[in-house]
Amino acid sequence: MNDETASSKPRFSDATHLIHPRRDVASGFRSLAPGTERASTVLFENIAKWKSRSGFDESIYTYGTSGTPTTRDLQNRIAEWEGGFASVLFPSGLAAVAYAFLPFVAPGDHVLVPSNVYDPVKTLANGLLKRMNVEVGFYDPAVGAGIAALMKSNTKLVWVETPGSITMELSDLPAIAQAAHARGALVAIDNTYTAGWFLRAFEKGADISVHALTKYPAGHSDLVMGSITAKTEALWKQVKDAALQTGQCVAPDDAYLVLRGLPTMPLRMRHVERVALELAHWLKTRDEVALVLHPALPDCPGHEIWKRDFTGSTGVFSIVLQDRFGDSAAAAFIEALHLFGIGASWGGTGSLALTYDLAKSRPNWPHKGALIRLNVGLEDPEDLKQDLMRGFAAL
Repeated sequence: MNDETASSKPRFSDATHLIHPRRDVASGFRSLAPGTERASTVLFENIAKWKSRSGFDESIYTYGTSGTPTTRDLQNRIAEWEGGFASVLFPSGLAAVAYAFLPFVAPGDHVLVPSNVYDPVKTLANGLLKRMNVEVGFYDPAVGAGIAALMKSNTKLVWVETPGSITMELSDLPAIAQAAHARGALVAIDNTYTAGWFLRAFEKGADISVHALTKYPAGHSDLVMGSITAKTEALWKQVKDAALQTGQCVAPDDAYLVLRGLPTMPLRMRHVERVALELAHWLKTRDEVALVLHPALPDCPGHEIWKRDFTGSTGVFSIVLQDRFGDSAAAAFIEALHLFGIGASWGGTGSLALTYDLAKSRPNWPHKGALIRLNVGLEDPEDLKQDLMRGFAAL
């Protein structure tokens, strides 16, 4: 990097800006590593500046909960790669999900959520939102423009998760956004699947983009954090105001760990994309497997939407076993694996496997065989294939 001002620096690719962000640095000090500023109390030069402080002025610092140079660095990088106005950081991905709803709804309002949504969102819908007297309607993720028929005069927000994090259905975000905006509703998307990297959500019609920095941005399964990026200043202020009122903030040391993971994120994601696709094609040849649910496969529901809207896929996909293999068989398969750990989340260096009881969450799920979701990590592809062979042997 040279000493040009931020406004005159050349525009590089997003991947390069994760290594060389467009930000001012302290005079006389330059490093490839981001700094870590820890603070609760922030000192002011005089009383006049103390009295004129504002949590919405991103050019100053007022208190630890409103941001430090470290957390501002992270949120600015997120907003830059997502193409939004600004971002707000939250202590978990689920906290970010909640604050994509809370600033924008009031008692008596209506929101729409896909039936394949991340299960904690259903818990939020049936818990806190219900207690707030916010009505939640569930829609088929493949509804597309048909969502217009589900809109009400009091519909304030439509939530989108594409692909579904377990069953991998793709939703037509542009069609949903067009229908929602025509009725004055906002569109918020859980963009965790690609960390906003392979899906330009704002260009496809979203107003709010949420993702768990826990996963690909951090990349090492050692922290939890979430973010909300807003398309406009007005929406950002609503989210920021709610966060300030309730003390939502993140620790600078955790923010540093995410910043440390960002430069390698594109490389890690391209690696797991390649390996996951290799394994997905191989799994399609196995007699024990009835279906491979991977958005980049032509026979995956919604594949044409994936081709149109996404620029890549990741290491997360699911398989459905043949009808004769139920829950106990899926457990035997997973417990026989050595490299695939049993655990939630994805995006870390190690591979993971879980099975889900869709009879409870998806009563209309058409397949009888057990579903197993795989998260591909950074292990050698041949070692992962041999590990999956252990699972099939256990069947």
